[in-house]
Amino acid sequence: MAHTADRLTHDVLPPMVGLAAGGENSRDVGLQAMLTRLGRSAPDFERAARVAADMRDEAHELPPTTWMAAADQARIQMVRQLDRLAPVLTDAAVAARVVPPMLGADSPRRYLLVFQNTAEARGTGGLPGAFAVITVEQGEPRFETFGTDSMLAEAEPSIDLGAEYTAQYGRMDPTGTWANSNVSPHFPYAARIWAAAWHDHSGQRVDGAIALDPSGLARLLRVTGPARMPDGTVLTADNALDLVERDGYVRFPDSVQRKAFLLDVARTAAATLVDALDDPEQLPGMARAMYDVMAEERLKVWSARDDEQRLLMTRPLAGALPVTSGPFAGVVVNNAAGGKLDYYLDRELRWMPGRCTRDGRLVTARITLTNRAPATGLPPYVTQRGDNPPYPTQPGDNRLLVSYYASKGARLTALTVDGRPAMLHSGVERGYPVFTADLELPANSSRTLTLRLVEPVSHRAPVLLGQSLVTPLRASVAPYPACGASSRAWSGSSVGGGPG
Repeated sequence: MAHTADRLTHDVLPPMVGLAAGGENSRDVGLQAMLTRLGRSAPDFERAARVAADMRDEAHELPPTTWMAAADQARIQMVRQLDRLAPVLTDAAVAARVVPPMLGADSPRRYLLVFQNTAEARGTGGLPGAFAVITVEQGEPRFETFGTDSMLAEAEPSIDLGAEYTAQYGRMDPTGTWANSNVSPHFPYAARIWAAAWHDHSGQRVDGAIALDPSGLARLLRVTGPARMPDGTVLTADNALDLVERDGYVRFPDSVQRKAFLLDVARTAAATLVDALDDPEQLPGMARAMYDVMAEERLKVWSARDDEQRLLMTRPLAGALPVTSGPFAGVVVNNAAGGKLDYYLDRELRWMPGRCTRDGRLVTARITLTNRAPATGLPPYVTQRGDNPPYPTQPGDNRLLVSYYASKGARLTALTVDGRPAMLHSGVERGYPVFTADLELPANSSRTLTLRLVEPVSHRAPVLLGQSLVTPLRASVAPYPACGASSRAWSGSSVGGGPG
């Protein structure tokens, strides 16, 4: 433990202290100066990240218990701190390499910023709605264009995302239908479609794409403080989500007026954030808020430059399906009704590993979806059924395509919805088996999907896929039963039962 503390003091803390201390000179403040210091510190941050990762591994290998309770408690505290510190330093190391050039330190950059409306779920978060084109030079952002989804609805981007993508999503026409351009949870797919759509619409090429949702915007507004919109509405951290995803539909039944209002929200928020980035006193708070939003996967970034994108793909900021050979679990919903009822959606995942067989470990994944939408009082635009179902529905009823992403090599043995066998569509995305059910979810009701699978044996907890909607996913992982030689011999080859 003393050795670890010594290395942290000498190899990890200095670059962080140096970056912070560099702003004490009045001539060395502001975003441009910070980018310069960050770029110079890149090698130091990379070394610090490697040391922190090594120290974390060493700390986990220390004996968990000794004869000295004080030492045991100190080890627990150190491991917890290293578990938090190591990923943050890796994020800082990647940021030191990509953030300065991506913010125009060497040459101007142009990006497409898309605001995702999580009241209508899509794989990367929400429906791609309002957007802006932003240029950045020497850390100074400038908004060139603001627009709504209607502007890009007629775009015909020329892009091929591969046979696997077409097999999984071709029926939704994501490259030809702007509203379905981000049905996959793998953000780089959506970003490439968005960039191609903007090029088809305007003739301009962008250097990358960014996605942000109203919940992430609210976190940033908590730093900047409120802003006043042209109609006098005060935009705050507390009302940003509701203005965009609930109140706007009540105030503006007319689609044209509503979209104009949403553009005013986007313009007001953009001006407020730009002013904050120009204020040295607000810059540290903005950096912390940006990191929080990124950690919640409400801010996603894609770079059209391969070297930068390779680095981004190693961190959550890329919004990419993770690369892992171990257990994996994810729930992704896409709204199939065409309304805005996912503002009222709750999701829960229980992942329960069972006994082992010769074919692998039995796993049960139980997904519960709850529609809290009121049966009365919602505007028609929120409750509309663009899917035109052949069965009767009531206002507030929703319909979802619910996809479960399983571990690589997993095999599904059974699927039930509310205890009854159900049909599904199966596919593969980036190596992960994907099982999708078409689910009608009436207002004020819950439905439960239960998947029984056989997965490769592992004693590690699964990596969980995050889909950031209005209400976060509640996920729980049950304890692992042991998988010893006697367990495999006893259980034989049966794979039809539930977890032991």
